[in-house]
Formats: sequence, structure tokens, C-alpha cells
Amino acid sequence: MTSPPEPPARSLPGSPQNTHPLHALSFDAVAVQYAAARPGYPPRLFDTVELLAGRPLAGADVVDVGAGTGIATRLLRGRGARVTAVEPGAAMAAQLHAALPEVPLIRGDGNDLPLTDESADLVTYAQSWHWTDPARSVPEALRVLRPGGALVVWWNVPDPDVPWAAEQEARLARRLPGYHAKDVAPHADAIIEGLGLGPGIRPVRTRLHWTRKVSLDTHLAMLGSRSHLIVIGPENAGPVLQDERAELLRLFPDGIVEEAYAVDVTVTLRPAASSFS
Repeated sequence: MTSPPEPPARSLPGSPQNTHPLHALSFDAVAVQYAAARPGYPPRLFDTVELLAGRPLAGADVVDVGAGTGIATRLLRGRGARVTAVEPGAAMAAQLHAALPEVPLIRGDGNDLPLTDESADLVTYAQSWHWTDPARSVPEALRVLRPGGALVVWWNVPDPDVPWAAEQEARLARRLPGYHAKDVAPHADAIIEGLGLGPGIRPVRTRLHWTRKVSLDTHLAMLGSRSHLIVIGPENAGPVLQDERAELLRLFPDGIVEEAYAVDVTVTLRPAASSFS
């Protein structure tokens, strides 16, 4: 078994990774916990991606950027896609490589994709596009995409329409400095349109809703894998999570939490009729 290649040594000035380095690179410290506790994505998401991209995932060449521990990578492969994973974090990449050793894995990030022009049918970002500089990552994705290919970005976010989930987010915002001061799931369609990339590049956004049932411990581990809790350290995160445990036991006395998520997904097609430059 080979190890994933090392990332490029050069920095990426001006990118969110450098603006918020502790947050962007914090996940390596909890890579095992992240792999075990983070949610996946509902099948309806991939149905929606196929509909908006205008092609099946089966047989498609997909580049999964910011692939993390491989949560979306595995599901994309399950739909028959040929996936190449791109991940900057060493520990996160190691988890992905251990779980999916057959998946090609490149150490890098979306601001400077180490891939050839017109080599992918889809470029996907699951829970990771907000760590890039869109002025760089969007043109990079369009460069790598074949004509007619699709840039697809999505996020699971706590469903704001579910009262207990919204209340939990409000509690965390009161306790954690800068918590979601910048929306973790920005309106990618508006950002991409604002880049002025030319005619024919028209993002489409939609929102899906889904739930999963997990143990209280898994839910708390999921919370603990968020960057705002990682960077404050266990001694500060511990009391926050203990308070959440007490609050959630009142709501879910059997210890089974029904997490509620909204999935925001944006699909942007590279025009088929002309080359992107």
C-alpha cells in the first residue's frame, strides 16, 4: 500500500485557508473522530446532482476536492463514479486512504488543482468550498472540467426550520467566539455569478432536507469535530459539550438524537460550446 503524496510546499496567500489557518487545518487533530461522527448525505442529493448536471454519476470522472476522510468520496463511488480525491490535510488524507485505498488521492487544494485541463466531468466540494478563495477555486474547477461538465458544491447545515437545531446553533454562537460569523454555507450561486466569468455560466442552487438518528455520544462527537470547538482546545470545549449533553437529554431522554439537516447544493455548468480561459 502506498502513502498519499505530500502536498505542495508553497503557500496560497489571500485564501481563506491562510486567513483562518487554525480553523481550516484544525480537522487533522480530530480526523478519526470526524470520520466516525460526521453525517453522510442523502441519496436524494445525488439524484439532484445528476438532474442539474444533466448526466449520471455512473461512469463520470469526478474530482472530489477537500475530500477529508472520504465521506462524499465513498458515496460518489457508490453511484458508479470514477473518483479522484484531493485533500490538503495529512491526517484526514490518511483516514481516506485507509478506508478507500483504491481511490487515487492527491494532496492539494482547490485554489491550485494539481490536475490537467479538461480532465473531469464533475468537480465536487462536499463541506469544503468555503475554505477556498472563489476567485481562484472557481476558475480552477472550470479549467479542469470538460466542456459541459459541472462544478458542484454542497453543505450539510443544521436545519434552521427545525426549532431544536436552530436553538442549539444559537447557544453555540453565544459560547464560541466568531461562531459562523461568516456563513459556513455561503450562497455559492451569488458568489460565482459575482465573479463575472462570462455568458453561459449560470449557477443553480437548491436546498434539500433530511434527518438521521444517532446516539447522543455520536452527536456530541460530531459537534466536537467542528473547527470552532477544536481550536479552543478540550479544556474549553468540554464544558460546552457537557452543557449540550444536559440540554439534549431533556429533549431526547432515550439518548437517541434525530439530527436535522438542510443540504444547500449549487451546480454550475461549464459551457459546452466554447473553451474556458
